Amino acid sequence: MRKKTSLKDIAVIGLALFAMFFGAGNLIFPPHLGTNAGSEWFLGFMCFFVADVGLALVAILSMIKSGDVSIQGVTKKLGPVPSVIINTLIVLCIGPFLAIPRTAATTFEMGVMPLFPSINSWMFGAVFFGLVLLFTVRPSGVVDVIGKYLTPVLVACLLAMIVIGFVNPIGDISTVAKFDTVKEGVMSGYQTMDVLASIVFVIIIISAAKDKGYTETKDTMNVVIKSSIFAAIALFVIYGGLAFLGATTSAGGFEGYNQTGLVVAITQSLIGSYGVLVLAIIVFFACLTTAIGLVSSCASYFEGLTKGKVSYTKVVILTVAFSYIVSNFGISTIISIASPVLSLLYPVVLVMIVLNFFGSRIKNNNIYIFAAAFALAASAAEVLCGFGLPLEFIHKLPLGSFQCGWIVPAIVGGIIGKFVPASERSFSFGKDEEDIDAI
Repeated sequence: MRKKTSLKDIAVIGLALFAMFFGAGNLIFPPHLGTNAGSEWFLGFMCFFVADVGLALVAILSMIKSGDVSIQGVTKKLGPVPSVIINTLIVLCIGPFLAIPRTAATTFEMGVMPLFPSINSWMFGAVFFGLVLLFTVRPSGVVDVIGKYLTPVLVACLLAMIVIGFVNPIGDISTVAKFDTVKEGVMSGYQTMDVLASIVFVIIIISAAKDKGYTETKDTMNVVIKSSIFAAIALFVIYGGLAFLGATTSAGGFEGYNQTGLVVAITQSLIGSYGVLVLAIIVFFACLTTAIGLVSSCASYFEGLTKGKVSYTKVVILTVAFSYIVSNFGISTIISIASPVLSLLYPVVLVMIVLNFFGSRIKNNNIYIFAAAFALAASAAEVLCGFGLPLEFIHKLPLGSFQCGWIVPAIVGGIIGKFVPASERSFSFGKDEEDIDAI
C-alpha cells in the first residue's frame, strides 16, 4: 500500500543525514575559506559546496536512478571480487580506520583539552564511544535519535553563533583574496570525502524510510530524495554562515591561526568567555552524530556482506572497540596513515557514480572497467609522487592542480573500453537490477 510522504518524516530523516555529513572536518573548512577569500568568500563557499555536498547528492541520486540502492550498486559493474574489495576498503576507511576514530580525536583536541586538560584521550574516548555504542546497538532507532534529539542541539548552537556574527561582525571583510578562491574551494570540498560517506549513509537512510512505512520502492525513493534535498539546504545555510564568519576575520588579526585555531578564535570573539564551551558543545555533537551514522552503516554493511553470519550488534561492538583504540593515535597520525588509501579510492568511486548515472545507455561493462582502471592508475601515480617518486607529470595533466588529474585518463579509459568487446560474463551480484528490499 502506497504511503503519502510526510513532511515530518522528511525533516527527521533529512536532519539525520545532515548530522551524519556534518563532522568537525566540515566545521573547520568553511571559516578557513572565508578568512582567506575575503570578499570572494561566497564564490569559495559555492565551490566548496558543489565539490562536497553537490557530489554527495549526485552519488545518492545516481544510486537511486540505477535501481540498486546499495553500496554494491555503485561498483558491481567492475566484477564481484573487485567490487567487494573496493566496497570493503571504502567502509573500513570511512569507518574504523579513519573517519570514526577521527571524530573522537577531533572532539578531544578541539573541545575537551581546552576545558579539561587533566583528562587524557583514553578517558574521554571511553565516554565518547560508550555513547556511540548506546545509540547504535539498536539500528531501528538510530535515525530518530539523531534527527529528533541530537541534531537540533547541533543546529541551534551553530545558528546562534552565525546570527551573532551577522548582527555584530568580528571585523571588516578584506577586498583582497589570499589564494585562488576557486581552486581552494574545490580542493577543500574534495578533501572532505563526503562522497564516500554518502554511499554508506544511504543504506541507513533507506532502512529508516522503510521503518517509517515507506515500503513501496517509489515511496522509499521519493522520501529519500526529498530528505537529501532537505539536508543539502540545511548544509548550505550552515556552511554559508560559517564561511561568512571566516570572511569577517579577513581584514587582519587572525593570520597566525590554523584551521582549528581559527574556529576557536571566532567563537571566542563572538561569545567571549563562553566561546570555548560553545565550541566544545558544537564539536561534540557534530562528531558524535557523525560517528553514530558511520558505525551503524558500517555494521549494516558487514552484516549484509556476511549474510547475517556476523550480526549487526557484534560488528557495532568490534567497530567501536577498534575505533576507540585508533582514536588515541591522534588526528595527524590517523590522517597520514589512511589518506593515501582514500586518495586511491575516491577517483574510482566518482567514476563509477557518474557512469552509473547514465547506466541505461551504457551496454558495455568494459567502459566501467577501463575508466576505473585508468583513474586508479592516475591517482596511484599522484600518491606515489607524494612519496617522492619521479612522477611529476601527473600534476601537468588537465585539472592536475585541483588534485583531479585522474579525470582525463578516466575519460580516455572509458573510450578505449567502448571499443573492447564486452564479455558475456555477468558482472552483477545476482540480478542486474536488484530490488531495494535486498538492502
